Amino acid sequence: MQEVLKEHRVLGIWQQELSEGKIIVRLLLQAEETRAVLDLLEKHFSLAGAEDFRIILLPVEASIPRPQPSEPPSQHKESQPEPKADRKIAGISREELYADIQGGAKFSWPFVILVILSSIVAAVGMLRDNMVIIIGAMVIAPLLGPNVALSFATTLGDVDLARRATKTNVVGIVVALSLSILIGLVMEFNLAIPQIVSRTTVGLGDIVLALAAGSAAALSLTTGALSALIGVMVAVALLPPVVTVGLLMGAGQWKMALGAMLLLLTNLICINIAGVVTFLARGIRPLTWWEADRAKKATREAITLWTFLLLILMFVIVLSQRG
Repeated sequence: MQEVLKEHRVLGIWQQELSEGKIIVRLLLQAEETRAVLDLLEKHFSLAGAEDFRIILLPVEASIPRPQPSEPPSQHKESQPEPKADRKIAGISREELYADIQGGAKFSWPFVILVILSSIVAAVGMLRDNMVIIIGAMVIAPLLGPNVALSFATTLGDVDLARRATKTNVVGIVVALSLSILIGLVMEFNLAIPQIVSRTTVGLGDIVLALAAGSAAALSLTTGALSALIGVMVAVALLPPVVTVGLLMGAGQWKMALGAMLLLLTNLICINIAGVVTFLARGIRPLTWWEADRAKKATREAITLWTFLLLILMFVIVLSQRG
């Protein structure tokens, strides 16, 4: 094992022999080494024909004695450059990301309940023209998970995860839209409320906001520094436009609702494009070459499709503004 890991900064290696010829090997690593070591071990055991190996990743809060800063490993690492994906900025491993992200793509009743509650709060805030209430709605809106999961799935070419993320995302939007339409039907409100009017048009600032939200979400996950504020940022781009569309549709204001719908679709596309690009920039790739080839094709097709849809939306936006 020491020979396999000689080019990596391993803080400690412990081995324990079990019955039936099995061995437990424990490694203590710096967080930035995790991704490269996991990939190396998986390749090593796969090539060695070991079919019953299992790698379990556990977080370490502290170690006594404290790890001492070490010099970079041996010089011949320079003559054997790492694969392109491993030269990226250090971050948490692909397996850790998958474990963190797949939960957000899962459809559940708590997710639906949170969407209902956040939609009600957002609708009340918009009808009262109260930004504080709207921010409160975005704090509890669970829209970060499925959108980040969709970007991550696109990057890895994971069809199953993409399907689950899309389903959860669609359900969340449909629930929020349906509830908002109901509120718009039963409540009369002033169509000139600034919080509503501001979300019936799309500007460059809205596109920048959505791109920043998608990029921040992916970046925070890959650095292991996910914050609730990132979820709020994504909800800013999605929840208020959905609620605005529903309120205006319920009130029979179809032209204004169309403008809000264009804003919603633009934000959805921009969040996912920015998320995929950021994951790629952080070096998130499948391990095996056949998975990488499939992921590359899926990513290329997804970005092409989203970019094409975004261009169509921008064309429609320009026409509607001129009209």
